Order: sequence, then C-alpha cells, then structure tokens
Amino acid sequence: MRKSGKWVTVVFSVVIAVGLSTVALATLSIYQMNSSSGSIYLPELDSSFTDSPKAVLPKPKVGDVIGTLSIPKIKKTIKIIEGTGTKELKLGVGHYVGSVLPGVSDNSVLAGHRDSVFRNLGQLKIGDLVTVRTSYGTFVYEVHKIRIVNANDRTVIVPTQDAILTLSTCYPFRFIGNAPKRYVVQAGLVIGEPIA
Repeated sequence: MRKSGKWVTVVFSVVIAVGLSTVALATLSIYQMNSSSGSIYLPELDSSFTDSPKAVLPKPKVGDVIGTLSIPKIKKTIKIIEGTGTKELKLGVGHYVGSVLPGVSDNSVLAGHRDSVFRNLGQLKIGDLVTVRTSYGTFVYEVHKIRIVNANDRTVIVPTQDAILTLSTCYPFRFIGNAPKRYVVQAGLVIGEPIA
C-alpha cells in the first residue's frame, strides 16, 4: 500500500510539473506574439524616445529643420521647418512659431500646403498614428479629432493642457485660389513622455 502511495505522489508531482511548464511556455509564446504583432501597428521607434521630461529643448530659428513628421496612412515623411511663411512651407511642413515644440505638454501646431505636403491629409481617420522625430525625442500621436473650420478660426492654435499635435491645411483640397476654410487634424500624445 505504501509503494502505490509513493507512485501516486511521484506521478502526481510529474503531472503538476508538466502542467506548470506548459502554462509557462504558453504564457511566453503569447507575450512574444503580442510583442511582435504590436510592432506592426506602431511605427518603428528608436532609442531617441524621450524617457525624461528633463530633455533639453532647442531654440530654433525661423527656417531651421526641427524634425520630421511621419504619417504612415498616407506614406509620407516630411521635414518640419520652424515658421509658416512662404519660404518655410515650400521646404516642408511649418511649425507655427506661437505654439510649443512637438512633445511639449501643450498644443503644437503644424501647417502645410494642401497641394503638396498635406495633399492626402483627408485620408487620415480617428485612431491613425503620426510620429514626430526631433533631436530631443520621438513622439507618437493618435488622431482623436478631425474638423473643418473657417480660415480665421483661432481655436486651432489655442493652448491645451495635454500634449496635442495639430495639423492644419487649406480646405477644400481642390479649391482654386485662396481656400475659405481649414482642415484640422488633432492628435494626442500616446508614446513618449510629454515635456513639461
């Protein structure tokens, strides 16, 4: 009777060990699948992520390249130029000087021409991601609001509490001459520490 009790204990211990090993392997496999599948939905990121709000911000001059704006949905990567004058908007998307730099906890406003850098901006949908890469960090934003406003609507550039990226271009997209409206895309920071 004692021998059979020992065998039952040994068999039971082996079954438990195999079961725990199987659960551990399954958990590891699920974690690896989620890790690799996540990279399909998020843009490629490098070590330039801002992991500290103590990043040193540059003080750009009008005409300086301050980073790049990547919009996977429309397959575009565009230089971000400080300033929104005619000269700057010919070179890329312009950063409105009166707004904070991308990645800062406030409203960073970028403007571009509807017939060049922002030609397909209308294809963006709620939930799409855009990435800003700068010398002081990489910031990923998720689109949460799209609207059309009058050309003189100042709500596009108002300060915000959160780190917001606002993209603005003339509208309608195929309008000839000075367009009467603005197409505005707003996105909230989802990856990267906001800079206070």
